[in-house]
Amino acid sequence: MSAAKDPAKSLETRTKLLDGALRTLTEQGIAKTSARNIAATAGVNQALVFYHFGSVDDLLAAACRHGTEQRVSRYRERLSGIDSLSGLLAFGREMHEEEREAGHVAVLGQLLAGSQTQPRLAAATAAGLALWIEEIEKVLTRVLSASPLGEFADPVGLARAVAASFVGMELYEGVDAEGTERALDSLEQLSLLVAAVEDLGPLAQRAVRHRLRRARG
Repeated sequence: MSAAKDPAKSLETRTKLLDGALRTLTEQGIAKTSARNIAATAGVNQALVFYHFGSVDDLLAAACRHGTEQRVSRYRERLSGIDSLSGLLAFGREMHEEEREAGHVAVLGQLLAGSQTQPRLAAATAAGLALWIEEIEKVLTRVLSASPLGEFADPVGLARAVAASFVGMELYEGVDAEGTERALDSLEQLSLLVAAVEDLGPLAQRAVRHRLRRARG
C-alpha cells in the first residue's frame, strides 16, 4: 500500500506537519514560516504541505487548532475542579508559567501578529482562543452561581475578558515582567474582595445586593 493510501501513514505525516508548523512559528517567527521551513522542521517533503493542507495558511490554521486542543485537553481536568475566583487566578498563574516555558506564548504572539494581515489565520486563532473561553466560561458559571454577586455578573462576557486579559499579560510580560506580576497581584486582590463579600452574613449580603441593584438601575 502506498503512503498516500495508508491512513496511519497519512495521519502520521499530518501530525508531523502540524507540530512542525508550531515549532517553526516558535523558533523562526511568522515571517519565516514557509512551506520549505515547515517541511524541513517536520522532516518531510515540502510537497506534502500542499498535498495534506492545500496551502501554508490552511496548515497554520489547522496547527493553531491542533495545538490549542492539545493544551485545553491537558488542563481540562484541573479546570473542572476550580471552585473559586482565587482558584481560577491561581490556575492562570501556573498555566502561564507552563505555557511560557513550553514556548506556547511565543506561538500565540506569532499567530496574533500574522492575524493582523491574514483573515484566514485570524479566524483560526479566534477559534483556538474560543476553546479556552469555553472552559473558562464553565468555571465562571459554576463559581458565580453560588455567589451573592452572581446575578450581577455575565459569565459569557467575563470569560472573554479573562481570556483577553491573560493573552495581553502573556505578551506584555516580554517587555515588562514586573508590570505583569503587579497586574496579576491586582486581580488576586479583586478575587479576595469578592470572597469577602461571599463571607458576609445574610443581612449584609442582602444590603450589598440591594445597593448593586440600585447602581445598575
